[in-house]
Amino acid sequence: MKTINLSPEPNDAEIRRAMKPVISYPIDNLPAFDQDFYINASSNMDLVESIIIPPRDAKTFEVPAGYFFRIISREGPQVGDLNLWHKNNMNERFFSGKTRALYGTHVSTGDRLYSNLPFLRPMATITHDTLDWYGYDDDGGSVHDVIGTRCDPYTHVALNSEEYHYCCHSNLCRALSSHQQKPINEIEHLVHDVLNVFMCTGFTKDTHQYFMKASPVRPDDYIEFFAEIDLVCGLSACPGGDCSSSHSSDAAACYPLQVEIFKPVEGAVKQWSPQAINKYSRNHGSS
Repeated sequence: MKTINLSPEPNDAEIRRAMKPVISYPIDNLPAFDQDFYINASSNMDLVESIIIPPRDAKTFEVPAGYFFRIISREGPQVGDLNLWHKNNMNERFFSGKTRALYGTHVSTGDRLYSNLPFLRPMATITHDTLDWYGYDDDGGSVHDVIGTRCDPYTHVALNSEEYHYCCHSNLCRALSSHQQKPINEIEHLVHDVLNVFMCTGFTKDTHQYFMKASPVRPDDYIEFFAEIDLVCGLSACPGGDCSSSHSSDAAACYPLQVEIFKPVEGAVKQWSPQAINKYSRNHGSS
């Protein structure tokens, strides 16, 4: 937290602090968000599956490349933790750190969710977000973060000296174990840092610690994605509900989330093709 200052301040401290920041990963050379393409593709599509994620639980679902899926708030304010894997190679999974480095601490319409090395390609594109009006509030908070990890039983024991078995990590492990038909100890390493859907977070202005506050999500709000490759998705309805007080507790009011998967009508994505793995990986065979 950098609150302990034992070293004396040098004479040129203010000069050092005054250095201008530069963007680490400019995205000007990435393909631009083709809003018209996604709007046209989603304007006429068929609902092919609807899934309810119960409170304090998780489910997996598959989304073919070229399909859309939505995560929807239905009964009350509820946060969800989202994992993504490539259906044909589960070792390729969502890379929240690189997504954050490219697009910032929070994502919304037009941003892409990238996979881990050595693949590094867009797995999904956010095509619509009913909470994009929120922006950044006076606390520096915003919605849909790629800052946090996921609530997990290991950290809960370390901080509270008690076990809790419905953390998002635990829920996602059980759901993926069922999907893969393998014991948890064989798949736990595949469960990864998440997109915190609907979660409102930021960093405090004094100690710069990660904070959460009540989510602005309300029934019928949703975030929509376009699958750029064949996906297996895992979604946990966080035990913290709207995360206004705690994210690993049976005390918070929790609500189900709904997932809807849509297939665009024939020909709507005919000029589109699934994303290829990163060019560097293709050239050097590291994958």
